[in-house]
Amino acid sequence: MVRSRTIWATAALLTATLGAAAVPANAAPVTATRTAAACATGWGSLDKTYFAGTSTPLTNVRTGRHDCYDRFVIDVPGAGSGELGFSVGYVDELYQDGSGRPIHVGGGAILEVRVNAPSYDPETGTPTYPGRVAQPLPGVNLTGYRTFQDTRYAGSFEGVTQFGLGVRARLPFQVQRLADHLVVDVAHTW
Repeated sequence: MVRSRTIWATAALLTATLGAAAVPANAAPVTATRTAAACATGWGSLDKTYFAGTSTPLTNVRTGRHDCYDRFVIDVPGAGSGELGFSVGYVDELYQDGSGRPIHVGGGAILEVRVNAPSYDPETGTPTYPGRVAQPLPGVNLTGYRTFQDTRYAGSFEGVTQFGLGVRARLPFQVQRLADHLVVDVAHTW
């Protein structure tokens, strides 16, 4: 009985040793580990604000899917990055500026995005963006997105345009001011 246990223990040890030796030392790590390392953002979920304003109107809103995050882009052609102010943060409910009207946004969390640019021509009052208050954003299809679940237009009041972005959960995000664009990236995971 003792001898058969010794034989089995020796065979198990030999198999484990040979199995480990069969994997090259420079082999790539397991895919899940690679993905997690490649998606490290360090962004956080606290409010992000930059104080500036432009009279240049926004013209479009679009989204994009990436390996580690979903992207929300507001196009403000002609606005330099230093002129484009914003306020982005999680809220319990989205309220329309001016009226205080609540706007339902689907998802596990609501990210309110305000860009300090009107959605109309300030000289004529003519709309430059076709959004309708409390409605999903025109031309934005979130099918297949991992983080984004809903989008809502909340209007433009006193030169500030407001959006609600419904996300799966309160996840880390970053905001980038680029010439002609405000970009909000929301990570798929922590």
